[in-house]
Amino acid sequence: MTMIRWGMIGCGDVTERKSAPAYQQVEGFTLHGLFSRTRAKAEDYAVRHGVPQIFDSAADLIHAPDIDAVYIATPPDSHEAYAIEVARAGKPCCIEKPMAPDHAACVRIRDAFADRGLPLFIAYYRRSLPRFQQVKSWLGDGAIGSVRHVHWTLTKPAHPDDLSEANWRVDAAIAPGGYFDDLASHGLDLFCWLFGEVEDVAGFAVNQQGRYRAADAVTGCWLHKGGVTGSGSWNFGAAERQDRVEIIGSTGRILFSIFREEPFRLVRGDESIETVIANPPAIQYFHVEAMRDHLAGRREHPSTGESGAHTAWVIDRILSRR
Repeated sequence: MTMIRWGMIGCGDVTERKSAPAYQQVEGFTLHGLFSRTRAKAEDYAVRHGVPQIFDSAADLIHAPDIDAVYIATPPDSHEAYAIEVARAGKPCCIEKPMAPDHAACVRIRDAFADRGLPLFIAYYRRSLPRFQQVKSWLGDGAIGSVRHVHWTLTKPAHPDDLSEANWRVDAAIAPGGYFDDLASHGLDLFCWLFGEVEDVAGFAVNQQGRYRAADAVTGCWLHKGGVTGSGSWNFGAAERQDRVEIIGSTGRILFSIFREEPFRLVRGDESIETVIANPPAIQYFHVEAMRDHLAGRREHPSTGESGAHTAWVIDRILSRR
């Protein structure tokens, strides 16, 4: 397969270890160009990560003849403008999650690529991780019988970094749901992959602490089209950290964490099986590898503009945005 030269817009924390190294490690891909609004930051990043080109603008990168595909790694309020420009340039694209601040923007992005027949990927990389593929395998094998319900509790204490000017996650103009938009989107997208699309959903989002404008406490419940019910509680001003998912079936249950590398537990009566599957050092490696295979026509990628837009619809409904 011909080498695909990726250009990256943005070089924040998510790119340091989680994503950008994977674009260098996956055979057939290379990270060839970079743009950041802060030139000095881009220059430092390029030296440390061996990126050969720095562009003066996002448009220059998007339209450069030696950039074959574009990875958008900026805060979500800028995703739509950049993505639409990539679609106009006729190039494949991967967008960091959440796909955009609301479902309507996600639909516009999705349609821009679909209308041109261009591949669009969303960095909901948990769909590609072996850890969660094990859960999907258990469910497919009927390890807990018929799935009845899934529940997720995610909490974390307030932190001084919450008030950092650089923290887009608490800016209601960018992330109305606060940390929920950034973190809960991972799990909700995973549930859509495990149990199928959501048919109906409702929720509440409030600000309990008054420390910033975005919501800091969210609850939701939903119904998957196949009949599995779901519920969740997310609080970002709690006494301690919790990250616990429980899938309840007719003959057993599965327990795991979305973000922590804890063992998965399969419980059936008196039997309890623990499985440990480590993540790769660059956690997006398998997601990026799947993009490579999709572009080569070997297999379909599990996280696309279509699935990303659906996850955004679920988020909007939980935040009571219709």
